[in-house]
Amino acid sequence: MAKQTKNSGLVYSTDAGRICPKCSRPVASCQCKKQQQAAGRGDGKVRISRSTKGRKGKGVTLITGLDLPPDELKALAKELKQKCGTGGTVKQGVIEIQGDQQELLKELLRGKV
Repeated sequence: MAKQTKNSGLVYSTDAGRICPKCSRPVASCQCKKQQQAAGRGDGKVRISRSTKGRKGKGVTLITGLDLPPDELKALAKELKQKCGTGGTVKQGVIEIQGDQQELLKELLRGKV
């Protein structure tokens, strides 16, 4: 019997396409990705911070920790952007609002909870 190493395994199959290295299933039906998305949800402790990293010095206010489904998160982001009068986006469960809006967002989110 041949000794299997950690790196031995199917990487690509013409039948199913790319294979996930963790669960050995086709990437389209990967269980790891679903578990990461479920685990990636917020912990319920809302954090508001300001960041300029990777934005050429332009600041954004980040809202993390919200335990909401993606569609509700987008709806909340839209409402917050309208109240602040600025742009923004939702990336990987984090709401980004342009500018330094920490105090206004704190008051708006307090009214929600």
